[in-house]
Amino acid sequence: MVEPFDILYEDNHCLVVNKRAGFATTHFSGRDITIDQCVKAYLKEKYDKPGRVFLGIVHRLDKSVSGVLLVARTSKAAARLAKQFREHSVIKVYWAIVSPRSKASGVNHVLSSDEAFHWRDWLKLDDEAARVRVVSQDTPGAVLALTRGKVLARSQNGYLLELCPSTGRKHQLRVQLASRGLPIIGDRKYRSDQKFPAGIALHARSLTFQHPIRHEPITITAEVPDAWSLSFLHLLPFSNREI
Repeated sequence: MVEPFDILYEDNHCLVVNKRAGFATTHFSGRDITIDQCVKAYLKEKYDKPGRVFLGIVHRLDKSVSGVLLVARTSKAAARLAKQFREHSVIKVYWAIVSPRSKASGVNHVLSSDEAFHWRDWLKLDDEAARVRVVSQDTPGAVLALTRGKVLARSQNGYLLELCPSTGRKHQLRVQLASRGLPIIGDRKYRSDQKFPAGIALHARSLTFQHPIRHEPITITAEVPDAWSLSFLHLLPFSNREI
């Protein structure tokens, strides 16, 4: 089996991995291999830990999404890191490859090179359809989603976008993009009609947080998956390690 992550940072209090698409962060149901299981097994073997290994899940990435995932190794670190996510003080940067040519989309949102944008939407989970929708502000149960971003590169077939959500709503980036006629490539749930061999073309590029013990800012950056270089060379005019 392909290993589900690469270690990007590790100390006695927290650990950061580059998660591969196709693996859930943690268990909800079923028997699929999850990142938390694999990290616990890694820590147990590396440090020869007896009994159960503590691991604090302080945020999640969707199963189909790759990139930076932070976990806590102690309960104190978990509480402090979770508080940062609740207060939206963690800086999250995502990269997405989107296509303005989805047959299932409505009006397409045309973006120019280097364009910056700031999106403000109200979202609501549709349990019956198992997806999130953009709704009006007065819809019962609606929550505010805020995202700023910019165009990093463009071609006739799509865009490479940098996205910085300041809120952490379920499927936030996926639904905000799809609602503007810019579905993430491979995201069939949110209107993409293009296939992608490795999950969807959404990657958690970097994460900046305050170290839970030393209280200093740490920024961790994850390389994009190799599948991006194979599929999106026209949008990535640089090597994987130079991005």
